[in-house]
Amino acid sequence: MNMKWKFLSSSLAAFLAVSASAANRIDDTTVSLEPLVITATRLETPERELASSVTVITRKEIEASQKSSVSEVLRGHPALDVVRTGGPGSNVAVFTRGGNSGHTLVMIDGVEAADPSSTDRSYDLAHLNVDNVERIEIIRGPQSTLYGSDAIGGVINVITKKGAGRPKFFALTEGGAYNTSRAEAGVSGGTGRMNYSVEGSRLYTGAISAQAKRLGATERDGYGSSSLSGRVGLASAENWGVDVVSRYASARSQIDSTNDDPNYNVDNRQLFLRTEGRLGLRDGFWKQKAGVSITDHDRDFENPVDTLNPSSSSRDSYDSRILKADWQSDLRLHPANTLTTGVETERESAEINNDSVSAFGPYSSKFTDKVARTNGYYAQDQIRLGESFFATLGGRLDDHDRFGSAATYRVTSAYWFHPSATKFKATYGTGFKAPSLFQLYSSFGNNTLDPEESVGWDAGVEQQIAGGRGSLGATYFRNDFDRLIDYDSASSSYKNVREASTKGVELLGSFRPIQGLVLKANHTVTDTEDKSTGQDLLRRAKQKSGASASWDFGKGDTHLGLVYVGKRDDLNFNVYPAPRVILASYALVNLGASYEVLPHLRLFGRVENALDKEYEEVFGYGSPGRGFYAGVKAAF
Repeated sequence: MNMKWKFLSSSLAAFLAVSASAANRIDDTTVSLEPLVITATRLETPERELASSVTVITRKEIEASQKSSVSEVLRGHPALDVVRTGGPGSNVAVFTRGGNSGHTLVMIDGVEAADPSSTDRSYDLAHLNVDNVERIEIIRGPQSTLYGSDAIGGVINVITKKGAGRPKFFALTEGGAYNTSRAEAGVSGGTGRMNYSVEGSRLYTGAISAQAKRLGATERDGYGSSSLSGRVGLASAENWGVDVVSRYASARSQIDSTNDDPNYNVDNRQLFLRTEGRLGLRDGFWKQKAGVSITDHDRDFENPVDTLNPSSSSRDSYDSRILKADWQSDLRLHPANTLTTGVETERESAEINNDSVSAFGPYSSKFTDKVARTNGYYAQDQIRLGESFFATLGGRLDDHDRFGSAATYRVTSAYWFHPSATKFKATYGTGFKAPSLFQLYSSFGNNTLDPEESVGWDAGVEQQIAGGRGSLGATYFRNDFDRLIDYDSASSSYKNVREASTKGVELLGSFRPIQGLVLKANHTVTDTEDKSTGQDLLRRAKQKSGASASWDFGKGDTHLGLVYVGKRDDLNFNVYPAPRVILASYALVNLGASYEVLPHLRLFGRVENALDKEYEEVFGYGSPGRGFYAGVKAAF
């Protein structure tokens, strides 16, 4: 065990020990409000009543960290491996509890963010910023029963702000390392009958070379993006209402392949739109909601001939769309029993055009108007017995127009032992992942593919300390994946050729020793195995830790964040055939602070990668060094 891990593990142990010993010394008269979680059950449920492994990242935490992208906010949270191929604007993948990147469903206000033209129908978080975000809910473990395909490993739901009260306006500007500049502005407000919240931003950074410095990279790969996010709601009374939410992003990234490439550019446009109506009958006995959503992706890659690559050029385009309609019914059969049922229908389509010229000659690959349709039907019974026992039982049937039907189910149970404020919890569920349009219909496609399948379970305990000012938790998890889809070089096509398993332990601790000061720490141990080779899955860390200390002292706040990522396996694609390599462990320290110098004016600044650690998340790709950033925010 290396010295860094010894230091981090001993620090985590010391933190938890201090938290526990403080239980008898802290006045318990002030207890923070318990968050309500929507994603775990599709109903607003107190976190205390959930058996699922849940993380809720609040707006206050996002602002304290001063992160501008959702992917950076996710780093350091339990059982998430966030992997980026270079600097800002480069592809970002998230592995939840060791599953594949396409096994985590990302939603924005309930809208599927997945890109059907991507290889595994995953969502690239590179261009999703925190504009207008109120909170982020992370649910770990199989969630296909409520959310269908893509939720085989977990769900990340990004939820935007709902305006309230008098009109409020803010604007900020920021600058710093790598010629970075950012501007953001927004307005929000609401009455009893209407609410609104709109934010927009523009970011540019000279960034770093996407290729690692040690490989001789010299040119920087810049990145620029613009985004606009909004929510508008109307309601006549508590029994009905209509919401419209939308998010649009446009970005240009400069990237590298296996060498420095001065003119390899990617243009990316994303649109997410949803309209939802809500109706409540008989004093809330029967609640319904119905919605229509659109997800639209447009990616264009252009790499003309240049001095470093004089014999090759390429032009690729990927266009996709998801159209979805859904209806959900919640029947409160008894104060202790709520039955949720729902129907969803979805149409996804994609078009891909690849054209390139190299020393081997011209190459072209394309498919147009490829479509898949899926209908889903689900039911969940949520039980609450007194203030101690909570459970859910759910099942789902999905009908895919290519491979047929897939059935999934999930059972959860939690028990609160009130004398000691201890919660025992366990979940068991199945999941499935439909083959992507690329895997079915590209030049490497195979239209006989079956869906991937999984079985996952976890069990854990949570302990409140110091009268609710702190908590400790430990959860064991295991997932078994069957019929995983992978590229088979022998047949030059995709096949259901792999089985894999992941298992591990999540340890969490949080503590508020004094008003305004919040300490958090977590550590995840993950063991993965590709059953066909007996080797670890790529880019998943065996050991991963996160810790933070945030202090809000009224006029200002400070934030300290720590992320530790242990060794991971990867492949060196600079060599053929690509050999397996080990990526070194690394630790990142981030610092931030802000202060209100005038009633409506706040100065803020931060240091990212304060120790100037050089590291690689993907073999051969660079990462930012130490960076200083500062800005000013006006709010009225």
